Amino acid sequence: MSIRLRLTILYSAIVGLTLIAFSTVLFVVQSESTLGTVRASIVQQADRFANFPRRLEHPDEAPPSGPLPGRWTQVRGPDGAVLARTTDLVSTTLPLSTEGLRVVLTGSTWTEIAQVEDGPVLIYSQPFTAQSGAINIVQVAAPLAERGQALSNLRSILIVGSSLVSLAAFAVGWLLGGIVLEPIHRITRTARAIGAEHDFSRRVQHQGPGDEVGQLAVTFNTMLSELETGYRRLEQALDSQRRFVADASHELRTPLTTVRGNIELLSLNPPLVAREQAEVVADTKDEVERLIRLVNQLLVLARTDAGRTLRTEPLPVEPLLDDVCRQISARERRRTITCDAGPEMVVLGDRDALRQVLIILLDNALVHTPPGAKIRVTGSITNGHGALSVRDSGPGIAPSVLPHLFERFYRGDVSRNGG
Repeated sequence: MSIRLRLTILYSAIVGLTLIAFSTVLFVVQSESTLGTVRASIVQQADRFANFPRRLEHPDEAPPSGPLPGRWTQVRGPDGAVLARTTDLVSTTLPLSTEGLRVVLTGSTWTEIAQVEDGPVLIYSQPFTAQSGAINIVQVAAPLAERGQALSNLRSILIVGSSLVSLAAFAVGWLLGGIVLEPIHRITRTARAIGAEHDFSRRVQHQGPGDEVGQLAVTFNTMLSELETGYRRLEQALDSQRRFVADASHELRTPLTTVRGNIELLSLNPPLVAREQAEVVADTKDEVERLIRLVNQLLVLARTDAGRTLRTEPLPVEPLLDDVCRQISARERRRTITCDAGPEMVVLGDRDALRQVLIILLDNALVHTPPGAKIRVTGSITNGHGALSVRDSGPGIAPSVLPHLFERFYRGDVSRNGG
């Protein structure tokens, strides 16, 4: 069952229950009101008769003033026997229950509904003192058939009207539900289109107020923006990774080919002279170091993807810099490398990771620094944070490259340095 149908049914049920409650109250009020009107009428008629009781005893004598009571009126004696009645009753006797007779003889009035001539009749009984001094009872009745018919008509009108209003409420609820849920349908259609086309640049168009649906549309568009950004980054990372794999394949193939050729040279018979063998061994060593650096880069990438957590500990920086600079200087004689951190500099870090970063930076500086130039590695402390700086005298980093400096696999203009 859809949300639209559930909301429509709920709305119609609320309207229907409200109409039932209203119709019930209206019917009860109308029923009591009409019954009260009928009772007030016959009470008034009984009071007037009690003031002019001689009308039935002397029909030709008119009362001092006012109309004569005389419709559905009956007089009983103290024993309950019928003494007189109006002509419209003919031979019909208005009933009076035993309990009613007992109550009236005590001086109170009595009202009851009885069946007279196959119809409901409201009968009001009231005691009065006749001219003879006896306590008689006057009974005035009013038929309730018309009232019952009117209430029956009212009941039918309320039932039919409530049914029609409930149906109209269902139709209006269905229409309003469609209007209210249309932004959600647009979000659904947009999501389906994005899933089918992988087009994260699409957005949900919502011009309505900033209610819950509007907030949902804004949230969905924000999510799409984040997905678009992430998707583009993923595409860039995959594209960079493909380029890196291609470059790595090329970089691996070149030193491996060189190493294989040098091994073949060393295995020649007769062997090479000592000087040539030393040159071949030196070339082989350089190519092996290139392979090690490339494999180390791939290992760093694999550890990063695996979510490896670095181990932090208090780390004196000066011994680490001295060790790295000594290692780099041992294999690089054409450039001067100086390191200065100060004995007091201690940071929280991972020794192996920091050492690897420094070696990578220094290797990069060696590539871009001309022979005879200097490379400086310095450390400083500012506001409780340590900073390491590797400076060379090479051409520097182009401004267009700076935004991409920390992107995975990104490489600058290879035409500037050939690597």
